[in-house]
Amino acid sequence: MTTEATETIVLAWGSGEDGQLGLGNNEEKDLVCSIQALDGEKVTSVVAGSRNSLAICENGKLFTWGWNQRGTLGHPPETKTENVPSQVKALDNVKIVQAAIGGWHCLAVDDQGRAYAWGGNEYGQCGEEPERKDDNTRALRRDIAIPQRCAPKLSVRQVAAGGTHSVVLTNDGHVWTWGQPWPPGDIKQISTPVRVQGLEKVRFIAVGAFHNLALREDGMLWAWGNNEYGQLGTGDTQPRSQPIPVQGLSGLTLVDIAAGGWHSTALMDDGEVYAWGRGEHGRLGFGDDKSSKMVPQRVQLLVSEDIVQFSCGGTHSVACTRGGRMFSFGRGDHGRLGYGRKVTTGHPMEVPINIPARRNLENANGHWCAKVVACGGRHTLAIATWVETQE
Repeated sequence: MTTEATETIVLAWGSGEDGQLGLGNNEEKDLVCSIQALDGEKVTSVVAGSRNSLAICENGKLFTWGWNQRGTLGHPPETKTENVPSQVKALDNVKIVQAAIGGWHCLAVDDQGRAYAWGGNEYGQCGEEPERKDDNTRALRRDIAIPQRCAPKLSVRQVAAGGTHSVVLTNDGHVWTWGQPWPPGDIKQISTPVRVQGLEKVRFIAVGAFHNLALREDGMLWAWGNNEYGQLGTGDTQPRSQPIPVQGLSGLTLVDIAAGGWHSTALMDDGEVYAWGRGEHGRLGFGDDKSSKMVPQRVQLLVSEDIVQFSCGGTHSVACTRGGRMFSFGRGDHGRLGYGRKVTTGHPMEVPINIPARRNLENANGHWCAKVVACGGRHTLAIATWVETQE
Protein backbone atom coordinates (compact mmCIF):
# COMPACT_ATOMS: atom_id res chain seq x y z
CA MET A 1 0.00 0.00 0.00
CA THR A 2 1.06 3.61 -0.42
CA THR A 3 0.49 6.64 1.73
CA GLU A 4 1.03 10.20 0.66
CA ALA A 5 3.30 12.49 2.61
CA THR A 6 2.74 16.23 2.67
CA GLU A 7 6.19 16.85 1.19
CA THR A 8 5.77 18.83 -2.05
CA ILE A 9 8.39 19.96 -4.54
CA VAL A 10 8.26 22.14 -7.67
CA LEU A 11 9.96 20.67 -10.73
CA ALA A 12 11.45 22.45 -13.75
CA TRP A 13 13.22 21.47 -16.97
CA GLY A 14 13.94 22.81 -20.45
CA SER A 15 15.38 26.18 -21.50
CA GLY A 16 16.86 28.26 -18.70
CA GLU A 17 18.35 31.14 -20.69
CA ASP A 18 16.04 33.70 -19.07
CA GLY A 19 16.16 32.15 -15.60
CA GLN A 20 12.70 30.66 -16.15
CA LEU A 21 13.65 27.39 -14.42
CA GLY A 22 14.23 29.19 -11.12
CA LEU A 23 17.32 27.13 -10.32
CA GLY A 24 19.72 30.01 -9.57
CA ASN A 25 21.47 29.80 -12.93
CA ASN A 26 20.58 30.23 -16.60
CA GLU A 27 21.48 26.73 -17.79
CA GLU A 28 19.12 24.50 -19.71
CA LYS A 29 18.17 21.14 -18.20
CA ASP A 30 17.07 18.11 -20.17
CA LEU A 31 16.18 16.18 -16.99
CA VAL A 32 13.80 17.13 -14.19
CA CYS A 33 15.27 19.36 -11.45
CA SER A 34 13.66 20.64 -8.26
CA ILE A 35 13.40 24.38 -7.52
CA GLN A 36 14.99 24.46 -4.09
CA ALA A 37 14.13 28.13 -3.52
CA LEU A 38 10.48 27.04 -3.24
CA ASP A 39 11.12 24.22 -0.73
CA GLY A 40 8.98 24.77 2.33
CA GLU A 41 6.37 26.74 0.38
CA LYS A 42 3.14 24.80 -0.14
CA VAL A 43 2.86 25.44 -3.88
CA THR A 44 -0.57 24.52 -5.26
CA SER A 45 -0.26 25.69 -8.86
CA VAL A 46 2.39 26.69 -11.40
CA VAL A 47 2.23 28.55 -14.71
CA ALA A 48 4.92 28.53 -17.40
CA GLY A 49 5.03 31.37 -19.94
CA SER A 50 7.14 31.90 -23.01
CA ARG A 51 10.13 33.12 -20.98
CA ASN A 52 8.91 33.42 -17.39
CA SER A 53 7.21 31.39 -14.66
CA LEU A 54 5.01 31.78 -11.60
CA ALA A 55 3.86 29.73 -8.64
CA ILE A 56 0.90 30.16 -6.28
CA CYS A 57 1.03 28.90 -2.70
CA GLU A 58 -1.74 27.52 -0.51
CA ASN A 59 -1.67 30.73 1.56
CA GLY A 60 -2.23 32.86 -1.56
CA LYS A 61 1.37 34.08 -1.97
CA LEU A 62 2.54 34.53 -5.57
CA PHE A 63 6.14 33.92 -6.68
CA THR A 64 7.59 34.89 -10.09
CA TRP A 65 10.89 34.36 -11.91
CA GLY A 66 12.47 34.51 -15.39
CA TRP A 67 12.41 37.32 -17.96
CA ASN A 68 11.52 40.77 -16.60
CA GLN A 69 12.23 43.40 -19.25
CA ARG A 70 8.53 44.30 -19.52
CA GLY A 71 7.66 44.11 -15.82
CA THR A 72 6.35 40.55 -16.23
CA LEU A 73 7.61 39.54 -12.78
CA GLY A 74 5.39 42.08 -11.02
CA HIS A 75 8.11 44.51 -9.97
CA PRO A 76 10.29 47.04 -11.82
CA PRO A 77 13.12 45.34 -13.74
CA GLU A 78 16.45 45.85 -11.99
CA THR A 79 17.96 43.14 -14.18
CA LYS A 80 16.68 41.68 -17.46
CA THR A 81 16.20 38.24 -15.94
CA GLU A 82 15.89 36.71 -12.47
CA ASN A 83 16.73 33.06 -11.95
CA VAL A 84 15.43 32.65 -8.38
CA PRO A 85 11.72 32.87 -7.46
CA SER A 86 10.71 35.96 -5.48
CA GLN A 87 7.39 36.93 -3.95
CA VAL A 88 5.30 39.60 -5.68
CA LYS A 89 5.17 42.13 -2.86
CA ALA A 90 2.40 44.22 -4.41
CA LEU A 91 0.00 41.28 -3.96
CA ASP A 92 1.05 40.07 -0.51
CA ASN A 93 -2.03 41.51 1.17
CA VAL A 94 -4.46 39.50 -0.96
CA LYS A 95 -4.92 35.75 -1.42
CA ILE A 96 -4.21 34.82 -5.04
CA VAL A 97 -5.98 31.63 -6.14
CA GLN A 98 -5.26 31.41 -9.89
CA ALA A 99 -3.07 33.12 -12.49
CA ALA A 100 -2.09 33.13 -16.17
CA ILE A 101 0.83 34.26 -18.34
CA GLY A 102 0.29 35.67 -21.84
CA GLY A 103 2.82 36.84 -24.40
CA TRP A 104 4.31 39.63 -22.25
CA HIS A 105 1.66 40.12 -19.57
CA CYS A 106 0.31 38.28 -16.53
CA LEU A 107 -3.11 38.05 -14.91
CA ALA A 108 -4.15 36.84 -11.46
CA VAL A 109 -7.36 36.56 -9.44
CA ASP A 110 -7.82 36.56 -5.68
CA ASP A 111 -10.29 34.72 -3.43
CA GLN A 112 -12.64 37.73 -3.56
CA GLY A 113 -13.01 37.60 -7.35
CA ARG A 114 -10.75 40.60 -7.97
CA ALA A 115 -8.52 40.43 -11.06
CA TYR A 116 -5.02 41.93 -11.43
CA ALA A 117 -2.76 42.53 -14.42
CA TRP A 118 0.86 43.51 -15.04
CA GLY A 119 3.56 43.40 -17.71
CA GLY A 120 3.23 44.41 -21.36
CA ASN A 121 0.28 46.70 -22.10
CA GLU A 122 0.90 48.02 -25.63
CA TYR A 123 -2.40 46.52 -26.85
CA GLY A 124 -4.36 47.33 -23.71
CA GLN A 125 -4.03 43.70 -22.56
CA CYS A 126 -3.57 44.79 -18.93
CA GLY A 127 -6.94 46.49 -19.15
CA GLU A 128 -5.68 49.93 -18.29
CA GLU A 129 -7.50 52.87 -19.83
CA PRO A 130 -5.31 55.04 -22.10
CA GLU A 131 -3.93 58.19 -20.53
CA ARG A 132 -5.11 61.49 -21.99
CA LYS A 133 -2.28 63.65 -23.28
CA ASP A 134 -2.27 67.45 -23.71
CA ASP A 135 -2.87 67.22 -27.45
CA ASN A 136 -6.02 65.10 -26.87
CA THR A 137 -4.50 61.91 -28.32
CA ARG A 138 -4.72 58.92 -26.04
CA ALA A 139 -1.71 56.78 -25.26
CA LEU A 140 -1.35 53.42 -23.52
CA ARG A 141 1.39 52.82 -21.01
CA ARG A 142 3.58 50.25 -22.73
CA ASP A 143 4.54 48.38 -19.56
CA ILE A 144 2.95 48.05 -16.13
CA ALA A 145 5.52 46.69 -13.67
CA ILE A 146 3.38 46.76 -10.50
CA PRO A 147 0.24 44.57 -10.51
CA GLN A 148 -2.94 46.63 -10.59
CA ARG A 149 -6.65 45.89 -10.65
CA CYS A 150 -8.19 45.12 -14.01
CA ALA A 151 -11.84 44.53 -14.97
CA PRO A 152 -12.83 46.15 -11.65
CA LYS A 153 -16.57 45.82 -12.27
CA LEU A 154 -16.43 42.05 -12.76
CA SER A 155 -16.48 39.27 -10.17
CA VAL A 156 -13.90 36.93 -11.67
CA ARG A 157 -13.57 33.14 -11.29
CA GLN A 158 -10.78 32.39 -13.77
CA VAL A 159 -8.23 34.37 -15.80
CA ALA A 160 -6.58 33.34 -19.09
CA ALA A 161 -4.05 35.19 -21.23
CA GLY A 162 -3.23 35.09 -24.94
CA GLY A 163 -0.39 36.55 -26.94
CA THR A 164 -1.75 40.10 -26.74
CA HIS A 165 -5.20 39.72 -25.17
CA SER A 166 -6.85 38.78 -21.89
CA VAL A 167 -9.92 36.67 -21.15
CA VAL A 168 -11.77 36.23 -17.85
CA LEU A 169 -14.60 33.96 -16.72
CA THR A 170 -16.93 35.62 -14.23
CA ASN A 171 -18.80 34.01 -11.36
CA ASP A 172 -22.05 34.29 -13.29
CA GLY A 173 -20.66 32.11 -16.10
CA HIS A 174 -19.97 34.84 -18.65
CA VAL A 175 -16.74 35.43 -20.60
CA TRP A 176 -15.18 38.88 -21.05
CA THR A 177 -12.14 39.87 -23.12
CA TRP A 178 -9.89 42.85 -23.85
CA GLY A 179 -6.58 43.64 -25.53
CA GLN A 180 -5.86 42.64 -29.12
CA PRO A 181 -7.35 39.22 -29.87
CA TRP A 182 -5.78 38.83 -33.32
CA PRO A 183 -2.17 39.02 -34.49
CA PRO A 184 -1.01 42.66 -34.41
CA GLY A 185 -2.38 44.83 -37.17
CA ASP A 186 -5.68 43.04 -37.76
CA ILE A 187 -7.99 44.76 -35.33
CA LYS A 188 -8.10 47.84 -33.10
CA GLN A 189 -7.19 47.03 -29.53
CA ILE A 190 -9.61 47.56 -26.67
CA SER A 191 -8.57 48.12 -23.08
CA THR A 192 -12.11 47.93 -21.65
CA PRO A 193 -13.59 44.45 -21.10
CA VAL A 194 -16.22 43.40 -23.66
CA ARG A 195 -18.53 40.47 -23.07
CA VAL A 196 -18.25 37.58 -25.52
CA GLN A 197 -21.75 37.21 -26.97
CA GLY A 198 -23.49 33.86 -27.20
CA LEU A 199 -21.69 32.22 -24.27
CA GLU A 200 -23.67 31.41 -21.11
CA LYS A 201 -23.00 29.11 -18.17
CA VAL A 202 -19.31 28.64 -18.94
CA ARG A 203 -17.39 26.34 -16.59
CA PHE A 204 -13.80 26.78 -17.76
CA ILE A 205 -11.76 28.76 -20.32
CA ALA A 206 -8.43 28.13 -22.06
CA VAL A 207 -6.52 30.53 -24.30
CA GLY A 208 -3.75 29.96 -26.83
CA ALA A 209 -1.67 32.60 -28.61
CA PHE A 210 -4.65 33.95 -30.56
CA HIS A 211 -7.44 31.42 -30.05
CA ASN A 212 -9.89 30.79 -27.24
CA LEU A 213 -11.83 27.82 -25.84
CA ALA A 214 -14.80 27.83 -23.48
CA LEU A 215 -16.28 24.70 -21.90
CA ARG A 216 -19.90 25.18 -20.89
CA GLU A 217 -21.61 23.50 -17.97
CA ASP A 218 -23.67 21.41 -20.43
CA GLY A 219 -20.40 19.85 -21.70
CA MET A 220 -20.37 21.73 -25.02
CA LEU A 221 -17.01 23.15 -26.10
CA TRP A 222 -16.97 26.46 -27.99
CA ALA A 223 -14.03 28.16 -29.76
CA TRP A 224 -13.22 31.48 -31.42
CA GLY A 225 -10.20 33.42 -32.68
CA ASN A 226 -7.45 32.54 -35.14
CA ASN A 227 -7.70 29.18 -36.88
CA GLU A 228 -4.86 28.90 -39.39
CA TYR A 229 -3.91 25.39 -38.19
CA GLY A 230 -7.43 24.18 -37.33
CA GLN A 231 -6.93 24.97 -33.63
CA LEU A 232 -10.62 25.87 -33.26
CA GLY A 233 -11.65 22.33 -34.20
CA THR A 234 -14.29 23.50 -36.67
CA GLY A 235 -13.21 21.37 -39.63
CA ASP A 236 -11.72 24.31 -41.53
CA THR A 237 -9.12 27.07 -41.14
CA GLN A 238 -11.47 30.07 -41.13
CA PRO A 239 -10.98 32.48 -38.22
CA ARG A 240 -14.05 33.19 -36.07
CA SER A 241 -14.74 36.44 -34.26
CA GLN A 242 -17.70 34.82 -32.44
CA PRO A 243 -17.77 31.46 -30.60
CA ILE A 244 -18.61 28.37 -32.65
CA PRO A 245 -19.07 24.77 -31.38
CA VAL A 246 -16.04 22.49 -31.65
CA GLN A 247 -16.78 19.44 -33.82
CA GLY A 248 -16.20 15.77 -33.13
CA LEU A 249 -16.79 15.68 -29.38
CA SER A 250 -20.51 14.91 -29.19
CA GLY A 251 -21.44 12.10 -26.82
CA LEU A 252 -18.21 12.59 -24.83
CA THR A 253 -18.00 13.96 -21.28
CA LEU A 254 -15.36 16.69 -21.14
CA VAL A 255 -13.76 17.48 -17.78
CA ASP A 256 -10.90 19.82 -18.79
CA ILE A 257 -9.46 21.76 -21.72
CA ALA A 258 -6.03 23.17 -22.57
CA ALA A 259 -4.71 25.46 -25.30
CA GLY A 260 -1.13 25.85 -26.48
CA GLY A 261 0.28 28.39 -28.90
CA TRP A 262 -1.50 26.89 -31.90
CA HIS A 263 -3.01 23.63 -30.67
CA SER A 264 -5.83 22.54 -28.39
CA THR A 265 -6.78 19.54 -26.26
CA ALA A 266 -9.79 18.26 -24.36
CA LEU A 267 -9.72 15.72 -21.52
CA MET A 268 -12.55 13.23 -21.04
CA ASP A 269 -13.95 11.81 -17.80
CA ASP A 270 -12.55 8.37 -18.70
CA GLY A 271 -8.98 9.73 -18.88
CA GLU A 272 -8.77 9.92 -22.67
CA VAL A 273 -7.34 12.94 -24.50
CA TYR A 274 -8.45 14.51 -27.79
CA ALA A 275 -6.13 16.90 -29.65
CA TRP A 276 -6.35 19.19 -32.67
CA GLY A 277 -4.65 22.15 -34.35
CA ARG A 278 -1.00 22.48 -35.36
CA GLY A 279 0.74 19.12 -35.59
CA GLU A 280 4.31 20.20 -36.44
CA HIS A 281 7.00 18.60 -34.22
CA GLY A 282 4.49 15.96 -33.04
CA ARG A 283 2.95 18.17 -30.34
CA LEU A 284 -0.48 16.48 -30.79
CA GLY A 285 0.88 13.06 -29.80
CA PHE A 286 -0.16 11.17 -32.93
CA GLY A 287 3.15 9.34 -33.30
CA ASP A 288 4.82 9.79 -36.68
CA ASP A 289 1.84 11.73 -38.07
CA LYS A 290 2.81 15.37 -37.56
CA SER A 291 0.12 16.91 -39.75
CA SER A 292 -2.30 19.52 -38.40
CA LYS A 293 -5.82 18.35 -37.48
CA MET A 294 -8.89 20.49 -38.08
CA VAL A 295 -11.18 18.46 -35.83
CA PRO A 296 -10.44 16.77 -32.47
CA GLN A 297 -8.99 13.26 -32.68
CA ARG A 298 -8.35 10.81 -29.88
CA VAL A 299 -4.71 10.50 -28.83
CA GLN A 300 -4.50 6.70 -29.15
CA LEU A 301 -0.98 6.53 -27.75
CA LEU A 302 -2.28 7.71 -24.34
CA VAL A 303 -5.47 5.62 -24.26
CA SER A 304 -4.34 3.22 -21.51
CA GLU A 305 -2.77 5.83 -19.24
CA ASP A 306 -5.79 7.38 -17.39
CA ILE A 307 -4.82 11.03 -17.88
CA VAL A 308 -6.12 13.48 -15.24
CA GLN A 309 -4.37 16.70 -16.31
CA PHE A 310 -2.88 18.00 -19.53
CA SER A 311 -0.89 21.07 -20.58
CA CYS A 312 -0.02 22.51 -24.00
CA GLY A 313 3.02 24.71 -24.58
CA GLY A 314 4.31 26.57 -27.59
CA THR A 315 5.48 23.44 -29.42
CA HIS A 316 5.15 20.59 -26.90
CA SER A 317 2.62 18.93 -24.62
CA VAL A 318 2.71 17.02 -21.31
CA ALA A 319 0.08 14.70 -19.85
CA CYS A 320 -0.19 13.72 -16.18
CA THR A 321 -1.69 10.36 -15.13
CA ARG A 322 -3.81 9.49 -12.12
CA GLY A 323 -0.82 7.53 -10.78
CA GLY A 324 1.45 10.59 -10.95
CA ARG A 325 3.45 9.77 -14.07
CA MET A 326 4.14 12.35 -16.78
CA PHE A 327 4.32 11.82 -20.55
CA SER A 328 5.76 14.47 -22.87
CA PHE A 329 5.92 14.85 -26.64
CA GLY A 330 6.58 17.47 -29.31
CA ARG A 331 9.64 19.59 -29.98
CA GLY A 332 12.63 18.34 -28.01
CA ASP A 333 15.37 20.96 -28.32
CA HIS A 334 16.41 22.82 -25.14
CA GLY A 335 15.42 19.67 -23.18
CA ARG A 336 11.80 20.74 -22.75
CA LEU A 337 10.54 17.11 -22.95
CA GLY A 338 12.54 16.23 -19.83
CA TYR A 339 13.79 12.73 -20.52
CA GLY A 340 17.46 13.45 -21.13
CA ARG A 341 17.51 13.46 -24.92
CA LYS A 342 16.77 16.51 -27.06
CA VAL A 343 14.73 14.43 -29.52
CA THR A 344 11.60 15.75 -31.21
CA THR A 345 8.87 13.11 -31.17
CA GLY A 346 5.14 12.62 -31.61
CA HIS A 347 5.30 9.51 -29.42
CA PRO A 348 4.46 10.23 -25.74
CA MET A 349 7.45 9.26 -23.58
CA GLU A 350 7.59 9.10 -19.80
CA VAL A 351 9.37 11.93 -17.97
CA PRO A 352 11.47 10.37 -15.16
CA ILE A 353 11.49 12.13 -11.77
CA ASN A 354 14.92 11.04 -10.54
CA ILE A 355 15.10 13.22 -7.45
CA PRO A 356 16.08 11.69 -4.08
CA ALA A 357 13.74 11.69 -1.12
CA ARG A 358 13.99 14.60 1.26
CA ARG A 359 15.95 13.91 4.45
CA ASN A 360 13.02 14.76 6.69
CA LEU A 361 10.90 11.93 5.30
CA GLU A 362 10.74 9.04 7.76
CA ASN A 363 10.38 6.46 5.05
CA ALA A 364 12.67 6.97 2.06
CA ASN A 365 11.04 4.06 0.24
CA GLY A 366 8.65 5.60 -2.22
CA HIS A 367 8.54 7.86 -5.23
CA TRP A 368 7.61 11.35 -6.39
CA CYS A 369 4.11 11.61 -7.80
CA ALA A 370 3.36 14.42 -10.29
CA LYS A 371 0.15 16.29 -9.52
CA VAL A 372 0.15 19.34 -11.80
CA VAL A 373 2.07 20.08 -15.00
CA ALA A 374 2.47 23.37 -16.91
CA CYS A 375 4.11 23.79 -20.34
CA GLY A 376 5.70 27.05 -21.43
CA GLY A 377 7.36 28.18 -24.62
CA ARG A 378 10.58 26.21 -24.16
CA HIS A 379 10.37 24.94 -20.58
CA THR A 380 8.07 22.91 -18.36
CA LEU A 381 7.08 23.10 -14.68
CA ALA A 382 5.35 20.57 -12.44
CA ILE A 383 4.37 19.95 -8.82
CA ALA A 384 5.08 16.57 -7.22
CA THR A 385 4.34 15.02 -3.82
CA TRP A 386 6.16 12.14 -2.13
CA VAL A 387 4.27 8.85 -1.91
CA GLU A 388 5.67 6.34 0.57
CA THR A 389 5.64 2.66 -0.20
CA GLN A 390 4.67 0.66 2.89
CA GLU A 391 5.17 -3.06 3.27
